[in-house]
Amino acid sequence: MAGGAIPHFQNDAGHAAIEIGVKEFMCVGANPPFDHPHVFLDMGADDEKVCPYCSTLYRYDHALKATETRPEGCTYFSQAA
Repeated sequence: MAGGAIPHFQNDAGHAAIEIGVKEFMCVGANPPFDHPHVFLDMGADDEKVCPYCSTLYRYDHALKATETRPEGCTYFSQAA
């Protein structure tokens, strides 16, 4: 994702797996204040990656855009002003 922002994803609903459209991303766990350290994850040549903090399984789907998720609603947007 050189030259662009790294997408952040969250799993408030406790989904077992989330499909995403990028292979480099940040996982925040649940939305603050229930988040975990915002950890950078890189799938490399693989199409799946498990977050070491919250155990969410992320699956790469090339058909999704960088901030799209399946199920919907798992993209994290900072509330900081």
